[in-house]
Amino acid sequence: MISKTGMPRTPRPTISLIIPAYNEEDYLPACLDAVMQNVAGLAKEIIVVDNNSTDGTKAVVERYPTVRYVFEPRKGITRARQCGFLAATGDILAYVDADTRPPAGWIEQVVEAFGTREDLACLSGPYSFYDLSGIRNAISSAWFVAARPLYKLTGYMMVGGNFAIVRAVLEKMGGFDSSIEFYGEDVDIGKRAKKHGKVLFSQKFVMPTSGRRMKKQGFARIAGIYLVNYLSIMVRGKPSHSDYQDVR
Repeated sequence: MISKTGMPRTPRPTISLIIPAYNEEDYLPACLDAVMQNVAGLAKEIIVVDNNSTDGTKAVVERYPTVRYVFEPRKGITRARQCGFLAATGDILAYVDADTRPPAGWIEQVVEAFGTREDLACLSGPYSFYDLSGIRNAISSAWFVAARPLYKLTGYMMVGGNFAIVRAVLEKMGGFDSSIEFYGEDVDIGKRAKKHGKVLFSQKFVMPTSGRRMKKQGFARIAGIYLVNYLSIMVRGKPSHSDYQDVR
């Protein structure tokens, strides 16, 4: 039997966890430690996509025998995501970033959401920031609350370092849009996934991550860039920014 989104109806869908990584030797160990503790027991496979790193990212992955290493020579987050998509075998493809720390109960929410909702195409949720102070964390996290009206208006909202999507839906979408370099790639995923089912943004589906980009580039600037690109994808179907800065 097949659900409305094209996912096989099984007692529990299989889940592939995919982690794109570019020069992440400093952050990836904590991410994989959290994955081993909180995710590995329910994941069919764990894949790290090395996006042409020049540091010790591969050596970090080699310290975790159960983690599968794949290499994508074309730099860019959408290309790394696509490489993971092609390498993975699960019914559900879950994506986190290399500077995240998946918490206890995170993958259980994935299992429950897709196991009980036939119409669910994609699940995402907000970040919390483990390396920002209390007030800065609260201010940064407030963006996800402020964006709720846009979510209600459009029916889609996504966070690229914290989402899970039905493989069959991603196949119908033609995979990830590799013409998008960075900004707006998550909004594009949500917009296109909505054509094939429900895109659920759950405030309970929280992912701890690093606030390093906001520390370096400033919260106001980053919030503005994300808002502009959300609107640009919504109206024009493409982002307004093609350039971005690697923050490591």
